[in-house]
Amino acid sequence: MDNKPLKAKVQSSCNKAIKIHKTAEVQSEDIGPGTTIWQSAIVLRGAKIGADVNICAHCFIENDVLIGNRVTVKSGVYLWNGIRLEDDVFVGPNVTFTNDKFPRSKHYSTALETRVEVGASIGGGAVLLPGIVIGRGAMVGAGAVVTRSVPPYAIVSGSPARITGYIDNGAQAQTVKSAAVHPLSDSADKVINVGVGGVTLHRLKSVRDMRGDLSVGEFQKDIPFEPKRYFLVFNVPSEKTRGEHAHYKCQQFLICIKGSCSVVVDDGNSRCEVSLDSPDKGICLPPLTWGIQYKYSSDAVLLVFASRPYEAEDYIRNYAEFVEVVHRQARQ
Repeated sequence: MDNKPLKAKVQSSCNKAIKIHKTAEVQSEDIGPGTTIWQSAIVLRGAKIGADVNICAHCFIENDVLIGNRVTVKSGVYLWNGIRLEDDVFVGPNVTFTNDKFPRSKHYSTALETRVEVGASIGGGAVLLPGIVIGRGAMVGAGAVVTRSVPPYAIVSGSPARITGYIDNGAQAQTVKSAAVHPLSDSADKVINVGVGGVTLHRLKSVRDMRGDLSVGEFQKDIPFEPKRYFLVFNVPSEKTRGEHAHYKCQQFLICIKGSCSVVVDDGNSRCEVSLDSPDKGICLPPLTWGIQYKYSSDAVLLVFASRPYEAEDYIRNYAEFVEVVHRQARQ
């Protein structure tokens, strides 16, 4: 873009000017240094925009909109009341943020809050329903129609949008995927550390003959704790996601006894994805491990052993809270 038509409106102490194109109409004075607003954009008086933000041409920003630092909003995006874009968010061209679940109804009064968390990106032409959360680091594919909140670091696409993957974090993810994809041979290690916290992948005993196959494990030997309860997850539509929580104290051991599913594990610093595709393969999640299960096959049955009885207070269901807990404990 040509900077000549831009004029500096405010000069900060660090000499980073706010640049506003001569055709833009900007009423807000709550704009951080280094921000650029391009052709024919409209920003109403109540909007709050952080530093080093790039608002591209033909955007409209209403009064009750909060935009963090280093955000990019590409051309043709309208940000209605109730929209919150946190730091380092990217919004592609012609993304549509809807602001009313019941168009033309007489019941609409207060804007629903739609929040896009730190580092998330939304591809061009995507449509987002009001009142949802796009989790930190998540990626929304171009043209997706997002009808529900998106978990942190999830990749979604399609109409309606479905989870197709999770963002890898470092070399550990590739190593574990390789270990998980190939069958564990008789000569392979029985326990593999996946490189995320204390999460381990286990090869259980397996016997096959013409009468049928058998897989067996002993508690506290093959499965590293004595369970206090178990539960089964089955009949899960393939687009659905289970888990999405961590525990303060409880350990879990997961075996997909029929079909297959994928498990994402996250220790607050790194994450990886493991495929459970055989009843002689299990994964152990220690306390303070964020776990997600998805990509269920239509016949999948997931067996989960837990080291403690059900305790509602042992659950951490918010990812940001989980990261805070992990980092706080690391400092102690």
